[in-house]
This record gives sequence, C-alpha cells and structure tokens, in this order.
Amino acid sequence: MKRLLLAAVFVTVAGTAFAQQSKIANMRPYDKSGINMFETPKTDTVPFDDVKVRIGAGFTQQFQALKHSNNSTSTTQLYNLRSGFNLATANLNIDAQLAKGIRLNLISYLSARHHQETWVKGGFVQIDASPINSELLDNVFKYVTVKIGHYEDNYGDAHFRRTDNGHSLYNPFIGNYILDGFTTEIGAEIDFQKDGFLAVAAIHNGEIKGEISDAPTRNPSFIGKIGYDRHLNNDLRVRLTGSVYHNNGAAANTLYTGDRGGSRYYLVMEAAGANAKDAAWSGNLRPGFSRQVTAFMINPFIKYQGLELFGTLEFAKGKAINEINKRDVNQLAVEGIYRFTKNENLFVGMRYNTVTADMLFGTATQEVKINRVQASAGWFVTKNMVVKAEYVNQKYNDFPTSNLLSGGKFKGMMFEASVGF
Repeated sequence: MKRLLLAAVFVTVAGTAFAQQSKIANMRPYDKSGINMFETPKTDTVPFDDVKVRIGAGFTQQFQALKHSNNSTSTTQLYNLRSGFNLATANLNIDAQLAKGIRLNLISYLSARHHQETWVKGGFVQIDASPINSELLDNVFKYVTVKIGHYEDNYGDAHFRRTDNGHSLYNPFIGNYILDGFTTEIGAEIDFQKDGFLAVAAIHNGEIKGEISDAPTRNPSFIGKIGYDRHLNNDLRVRLTGSVYHNNGAAANTLYTGDRGGSRYYLVMEAAGANAKDAAWSGNLRPGFSRQVTAFMINPFIKYQGLELFGTLEFAKGKAINEINKRDVNQLAVEGIYRFTKNENLFVGMRYNTVTADMLFGTATQEVKINRVQASAGWFVTKNMVVKAEYVNQKYNDFPTSNLLSGGKFKGMMFEASVGF
C-alpha cells in the first residue's frame, strides 16, 4: 500500500512538473525537442513569479546480442557471452527556477552499470540574468550565461549527442564513442552567444571529485571553445566549433574515464570471470592520461531538412603519473542521420569511428588502432519515448600478440528502449 501511495505521489509530482516545464527558463528539454540543442539558448522569455521545481527521469533498457573473438596467444579466455538483457539504467532529474534568470539542475544516477547504487552525477546553478538591478549587468546577460557547480565539462560538441546513463534520447545510436571525452568536474563556466557566434571559457578543479590534498601537486583544468551556429534559412543549419581542454597536473584526471555509467556493450572483449560493474567500459579505449592531458576537438554539424551530418576530429596528448613521456591518441568520427515522417519521428543512421593511440603495455609503448561501424534505426513512439536498433562491428588492430585484445573483434545487434521527461 505504501509503495502504491509513493507511486501516486511521484506521478502527481511528475504531472505537475510537465505543466511547469515551460516555467524553467533556458533549459534543455529531456525529451525529443532537446535533440540538436548544444549550449542552452538565450532566447527564453519565461517570466518569473515564484520558485518552481520540476522532477523528471530517464529510463533505458537494452537487449544485447553480440559475439566476440580474438587470436591472442594469452592463456586467458574471453568472457563467455550470450544474448540477454542488460541492467536497466535510470536517472533522476531535478530542475528548479530559483529567481529571475537563475535555475538549478541536479542529476542522480539511480541505477548504472558501474555504480549500481544511487550516485549523484552533478549539480549546478545557471545564471542567465542579473540577480541585482543593474543596467550594465542586464546588457551583459543578454549574451552571457554563467554556470557554477559540479557539472558535465563543456569540452567539444560530442557530449551533447551522447547517451548519459539512463537518458539516451539525444543519441541516435546505442553506443557512445570509442574514446569518450566526458567527465564532470567542479568549477565555473562562462558562455557568450550573439548572432550565431559563441565562445566558452571554463576553469575546473581537474578531477571528478573534490580533493584538498596536495600530494601530488594539483593544477586546475582549463576549457575553451569558439564557434558559429546559425540557421541560414528554414531548411539549413550549420555549426562549427573548436575546443581545447588542458590540465598540467592532476592526481586522477578523468577526461576519458569519467563516465560512471559505463558503456552499452556489456563484457565484450573482457576476460572470463569479469563482471559488468568492475569491467564497466567494455569496447572503450581509455588512454590513462591521469596526470597530464591536452586535448583538441573540432566538430562540424550540418542539418538540411531531415538530414544531419556530424563529425568529430580529436587530438590528445598526455600521460599517467608514473610516466616520463607523453603519449598521443587521435580520434575520427563521422555520422549521418536521416530523420523522416512529418515530425521526424523515424530515423536511420550510420557512424564510422576510429581511434589511433600510443598505449603503454608494461614498460613499452605501442601504437594500436580500433575501428567501429554502427548502423541504427529508431522510432520516437512519443516525444518522450524512443526504441532503437543498432548493428555494431568493432575491430582491434596492432595490439601485442599476448594481449587479450590482439586480433579482437565483436559484432552483433543491440536493441534499446528509452524514456525521458
């Protein structure tokens, strides 16, 4: 009986939240209307009359039918894969309008592959209007947004199109990139947007959690982005951005290891006896740049009617705390999506993703390469619900013959259903 009452309360609150969504200013919607939204807009004219709170969620479930193999000389066997359902993942979204131009966001992972207990992803305050009466500040905030808190790094544009644990409506595919430049850090960000031109500057603590020890010495991370994003006419939109991320000294930087949700491809290319929680990033490449990292990302985006083209060109260099020399990792990703029907509720897509990296094996560095092809199709049943199917084929090249990934490959089908509101 108590559970039924709690469920009724949640449904009532969620229903109220839908009615109040329009009263949360400059917010990226969690439903289909949030697709192809990058930095939050400056065009919202929602008047403030009182504090408003919105509760939402994201739920995702996959069915996996993948096979893997290798030709390694290692005596360790690959995990014995079979088809089946993966762990259902869930996010809890809380947004609040606290004052004119000031909103709060808090996202928690209720269930994730790596953190199967409830885990706060992050939270921040976003300021889009002057909190005091000032003509000067009012003019500044016409074009400026300030974000303060513990939140998702705005490095590159690929993170705006990825799956975030239980929320996958923005991603036209099921898996994210092989090299996943995503993490959360503590800091502040300033965005400037005017007539299609945008600039981003941020300073963060350089790690995924707070830390007051100075052993080893820690340095902040710096993020910059410049770009142009404009609808040239009713049918054509173009966007081009360049981003940089730099940290000169962290104890545990997580730019490429910050996804606490884990990958969508469960236990592919993992050793026999592995478990999904501890081996949570199957199919990803994690270069191990925990001490120093400098990364650049270029992202072109074109949308013509229902056709979308999105690309990523990424160059990174870094090292772990016990390394003397820095290593390189480069990534290329190209995807095309075609959305059709009257409201673009159906879509098909193709993505090619390749990574070349200098990886450390024992004391030796060796260049390796990973290639992935993804083909997807999906249907937005409603603006809050999507079902997707994906074929994925990934191959590992140039790994040491004794490494489990030597001659490795996995391929097969993935099916996913997701709700976001």
